[in-house]
Amino acid sequence: MDHVVTALEQAGLEVRADAGTLGMYASDASLYRIPPLAVVRPRHVDEVAAALAVARETGVPITSRGAGTSVAGNAVGRGIVLDFSRHLNRVLEVDPESRTAVVEPGTVHAVLQKAVTPHGVRFGPDPSTHPRCTIGGMIGNNACGSRSLAYGRTSDNVAGLELLTAAGERLTTGPDGVHGAEPVIDAVRTVIGRHLATARTEFDRFGRQVSGYAVQHLLPERFDLTQALVGSEGTLAVITRATVKLVVDSPVRVVVVLGFPDIVAAGEASPAVVAHGPTSCEGLDSRLLDVLRARRGADAVPPLPRGGAWLFVELAGDDPGEVESRARRLAADGIGTDALVVTDPATQARLWRIREDGAGLAGRAPSDRPAWPGWEDAAVPPERLGAYLARFDELVAGYGMTSAPFGHFGDGCMHVRLDFPLDQPGGTKVMRDFLTDAARLVGEFGGSLSGEHGDGRARSELLPHMYSAEAIALFAGIKHAFDPGNLLNPGVLVDPDPVDADVRPAGRFPLQGLALAYPHDGGDLGQAVHRCTGVGKCRADNSAAGGVMCPSYLATREEKDSTRGRARVLQEVVRGELAWSDPSVHDALDLCLSCKGCASDCPTGIDMATYKSEVLHQTYRGRRRPRSHYTLGRLPFWARLAGRTPRLANLGVRLPVLGGFLLWLAGVDRRRSVPAFARRPFRRTFAPAAGGKPVVLFADSFSDAFSPEVAEATVRVLRAAGYEPRLPSGSVCCGLTWITTGQLDSAKSILSRTVAALAPDARAGIPIVGIEPSCTAVLRSDIHELLPGSSDAAAVAGSVRTLAELLSQTPGWSPPDLSGVDVVAQPHCHQHAVLGWKTDADLLAAAGARVRRLAGCCGLAGNFGVEIGHYEVSVAVAEQNLLPALDAAPDAVVLADGFSCRTQVADLRGRPAVHLAQLLDRRGG
Repeated sequence: MDHVVTALEQAGLEVRADAGTLGMYASDASLYRIPPLAVVRPRHVDEVAAALAVARETGVPITSRGAGTSVAGNAVGRGIVLDFSRHLNRVLEVDPESRTAVVEPGTVHAVLQKAVTPHGVRFGPDPSTHPRCTIGGMIGNNACGSRSLAYGRTSDNVAGLELLTAAGERLTTGPDGVHGAEPVIDAVRTVIGRHLATARTEFDRFGRQVSGYAVQHLLPERFDLTQALVGSEGTLAVITRATVKLVVDSPVRVVVVLGFPDIVAAGEASPAVVAHGPTSCEGLDSRLLDVLRARRGADAVPPLPRGGAWLFVELAGDDPGEVESRARRLAADGIGTDALVVTDPATQARLWRIREDGAGLAGRAPSDRPAWPGWEDAAVPPERLGAYLARFDELVAGYGMTSAPFGHFGDGCMHVRLDFPLDQPGGTKVMRDFLTDAARLVGEFGGSLSGEHGDGRARSELLPHMYSAEAIALFAGIKHAFDPGNLLNPGVLVDPDPVDADVRPAGRFPLQGLALAYPHDGGDLGQAVHRCTGVGKCRADNSAAGGVMCPSYLATREEKDSTRGRARVLQEVVRGELAWSDPSVHDALDLCLSCKGCASDCPTGIDMATYKSEVLHQTYRGRRRPRSHYTLGRLPFWARLAGRTPRLANLGVRLPVLGGFLLWLAGVDRRRSVPAFARRPFRRTFAPAAGGKPVVLFADSFSDAFSPEVAEATVRVLRAAGYEPRLPSGSVCCGLTWITTGQLDSAKSILSRTVAALAPDARAGIPIVGIEPSCTAVLRSDIHELLPGSSDAAAVAGSVRTLAELLSQTPGWSPPDLSGVDVVAQPHCHQHAVLGWKTDADLLAAAGARVRRLAGCCGLAGNFGVEIGHYEVSVAVAEQNLLPALDAAPDAVVLADGFSCRTQVADLRGRPAVHLAQLLDRRGG
């Protein structure tokens, strides 16, 4: 390994070979784990050539990688991994007249769309991973997406390629023919000449026949090397540039949702639906939607027609009346048991988000066990899809497994994840046997093992169940012509690795002495971190959908700072490959803001904030901690002390020399202003009153010590609504700062005392109202991780309400008139992830306020943004959504319930921000 890394470094390449990086790049979105020797991030084409030269000299294979969203193991390899997404990610040219664009292979699909949309065109294929997948990866797999009925496959949308062969020769394909690498092309023509009958009869039988090489495009009567290379999975050449075709997008879209008794009926109806000329015809099973509802609540799914399965059908055109008329005809055609026509773009977007999140949602099987890829995109001729689905369900049941099918039913392509018993002895054999039987079934139906994801390591070994021995020999001949040394992505398509080799989640990874309960994963941290299927939604900007995940990745664009990168490193920990205290582990987690955005936005339910707390606990238990853990991590304790002499505490922090030393000692960045301690903490001034319905006010440490005016406004609003708030007996704290810094033994003790104080009221049916969202979220969610099995904790969690929740449930209460008030709202990340902000939004709408709800994190995130080493990232996160919104609305009211959010606004823009209670306070809020 060392000599390979040395050779790459001597070639002037950007190389990563630390244990953390190798762990991150050992997996893509597939089942497989193959650690590379090194990761190279080329900055220009010459560096790609240099990496290939090192591969030839050392005999080490090379694998191309884009966003790493390949689900068949196409983007992992044992040698050098070329990550094109970091630097070679630009749109180089857009030509609206010829409707083409020139891109580098690491260009993200969404970036290309953003560049071409102003010209009235788009790139046609749109896989569900379009916010983060790269054009190079789409070319490698011949991706299709949900609108392939209108726009075809990627191979239909590529005009030309620039590539490097394994020998380092430059090869150009396009409308002007093929240039360069003449010996390779001559060898390819010779190989195809020996297998003409096979090439003419076994290929191109239906639209989604993606498995194997596209040898039909090498026939002498239709020789098109561009299309032949699309879908070759990086095994024949390395793409350095692509010219893609662009299409004019229809401006009007209407969605028709058709309900069916079951998924088989939906599959059988697909050809009749396609006869109506849709741009998309997507199937979903009720089993998938049940998973979504279980995770995110009933409101996560818009109203649907009656049924146990559905087809989402999109019709498009230029004339609104004509498109809607077609939609009404389809709905009235009697194809399903029920139908719904959706014209509202927002509702359409909600429906498509469900479909796009399908792969992640399907990561949890109906059995509530982990579900895995491996057989996730087989396709059959569309007219045979219904019969295939029926037989497939029988096959799955015969193996004692469950599934929730979905997919591109108009094309005959089905997606599915399966709960292979990989944690059990013999689990990989069960997987192998099932995949073999599934391949035989697809062969029986004249289908394709892959309909868009490629064969990779998951299906290449199974190709003989679909193709003749002569076709397999043809593949080998083509591979040898391009890559006689087998340097490019070996183990895929030709001389394949076994489908059950290098399976990442195979076996059990029990860890002893965990501090947290992981109730949704059977107490198993290994199962929890393996929730990450690698679909990479954390590498996308999710703000358009109101998402938060993943602010640190958007700030740095480093894989290690994505939720997926961190999950992969933690998978190495649970495997025993890395220690809790390994620098690679802490480097990956350092910029995690513990925002919990992934807990709601990741379709698989990863909760990186919780895992980070566990890592910090395990690393520093009984050892010396970072300074900030003793200061910021125990802030409520210090705040109570400062509350005795707040003026002295404030003076000490603000004196130039002493204040600077104290900030350094506390681990606080000197560029941060420190909020002043209140002269009169809230708990000391609160005076209970008689009358009104009782409610317990959880006055958290931040509201008590720093923002008593917020707590006071909350009291006034509650009293105006007919409640009489009272404080818990004794000093209570949720332990949040101890949790985020991994001081979990102390956090349990603190939270236990709090639960003991709150439980009598909770059991008496008295609501507990939180002020600070992060503390409220602890009482509703983290409490189960820290105090599992406690009936008192469960009672408290069930009684906790946000202010908006309580007011909205109060008969006769109505909000004050906020008509004409412009509000820029920054929901706290923990409220977004755990508590939800919809009730707040509905309340503000009822009050008549004009609200712009911001997505993303404010960037301060509790102690994160004030710690030394985090300032730049904290500001970069704020620049994603918060600061542009503030600058665009200088006169708007800034609404931020979170103390850290208000602090960030004040620190970076010098503007006041208010809590919802202050906005609603009729005495002047």
